[in-house]
Amino acid sequence: MILDPTRLAIFLLSDRLVAVAIQRRRVEAFVIDAENAAAALRAELDQRRLASRTVAIGLPRASVTVKPIELPSVGGELQDMVKFELERHLPSGGDDSSFDYLPLPPESDGGPAPAAQQVLIAAADRRVIDGALRIAEDAKLRPISITVASHNLTALVPRQRRGKIVWVHRVGDGVDLLFLSGPTLVLSRTLPEADHSVVADAIRRSFALTHWRGCDAIWISGDAAADGPGALADLGAPVTEPPFTASARQRLAAITETPRGVFDLALAVASAGRVRPLELLPPALRPRHLTRPQMITVGVLAATLLLGLGALLVPGYQNSRHLADLNARIARLDPEVRAAEKVVQELDRKRRLLATIQSIESTSIRPLPVLRELTELLPTDAWLTMLALDTKGVELTGQAGAAAALIPLLENSPRFERVEFSSPVTRGRDREQFRIRAAWEAAPTATVAGAPATATPPTGRPPTIPPLPAQRSGPPTVGAPTEPPQAPLPEGLPMQPRRPVSPRTIPGSGAR
Repeated sequence: MILDPTRLAIFLLSDRLVAVAIQRRRVEAFVIDAENAAAALRAELDQRRLASRTVAIGLPRASVTVKPIELPSVGGELQDMVKFELERHLPSGGDDSSFDYLPLPPESDGGPAPAAQQVLIAAADRRVIDGALRIAEDAKLRPISITVASHNLTALVPRQRRGKIVWVHRVGDGVDLLFLSGPTLVLSRTLPEADHSVVADAIRRSFALTHWRGCDAIWISGDAAADGPGALADLGAPVTEPPFTASARQRLAAITETPRGVFDLALAVASAGRVRPLELLPPALRPRHLTRPQMITVGVLAATLLLGLGALLVPGYQNSRHLADLNARIARLDPEVRAAEKVVQELDRKRRLLATIQSIESTSIRPLPVLRELTELLPTDAWLTMLALDTKGVELTGQAGAAAALIPLLENSPRFERVEFSSPVTRGRDREQFRIRAAWEAAPTATVAGAPATATPPTGRPPTIPPLPAQRSGPPTVGAPTEPPQAPLPEGLPMQPRRPVSPRTIPGSGAR
């Protein structure tokens, strides 16, 4: 069924059309009385700006055959059995008629229950159905339903009802009777006279067809609502107005046109739901409606799809929420992490600097301990004019009274070994010129000039120490410096505190 905000219904009388359109809370009711009813209907809809594309058609009860029949207790399709039985109940047969049926519940009222299956059939001649379809086609409307108009009156009252109810609806001089067993339509009749005594007699005779002994309530509507119960009260049931729903009362109150009976029927046709009792529209033209089992199946399928999608999407959504929470926490911790990284980088830089300093100290040659050692070893008549240190040893250049006496003195030192002259000794006026080379003592725990023996040799030239002359208390010796020079440290080595070496003078040349 196509969703249409405007619900349009027409009630076909012999000489005119009664139309009712429901558009949300708006209700439009009008009568078409023209030779070309379809064109007049289209013009009226356009004038009232009712943009409806579908129409529900209601037929008079007198133009449709409605009767309960009993089917034989044999196996087979119920529809085929109904079609076969129509040959005996309709003058034109089932082939030239449009029909529908409604299974009836067993009604025995304490008596023996019918042995056969009872159904309520409704059949209309093919010419009546074709005429209704032609009107809809000429009015450019698509028919969605063709039913007996009075059968739709149940759409104006609550569906949940109990008991046996007889509904008397007057349309002009005629009366339509509906026999309801709870929510089910059991029988419908039409009477050409609206006299209450005639109606009461017809109701009594109809009890035999419905297998009722009486009824629980009688409802009066349409043009007979203002006449009072009359002879209908003799049936022993309360005679009242139908308990219309709140929406039905609002729509009925919105219709001010008369006569009321035909407009009430047209309103009932417009208010009915998708599935209507005893549908006479040809099956090829009927809108597709989902049955209750099909709706349950579709609902279960939709629920399964939703659960499947939920099973796929919920974990991803939870993971995204968890990831977002972790990102927020990381963002809050990011300043602390950066500060910690800076501390680690600074600590690593200082460790590298300390390691560099320690490596420099371990590989450096310290001249001060060597100078102290030489000051204590050399005799007083020895002068050093140059002192050279490297990782292999030390080289001494100077003057002494007896240069050969210096070799055993240096050999006895725990710091030197393999002491030898690196050049021939030359004799001056009163001293010998010498050049001695000595290696560092190679011991497992010995140090090279105050450094570990395993130190790596430094690159570059060995340091050169200026001559260390002896200091005199008297007049200075000719050619000797008055102040001992300081030995410069090797390039690239850490600075060590320096102190002057106290050289010793040559005997006879002055005081120490």
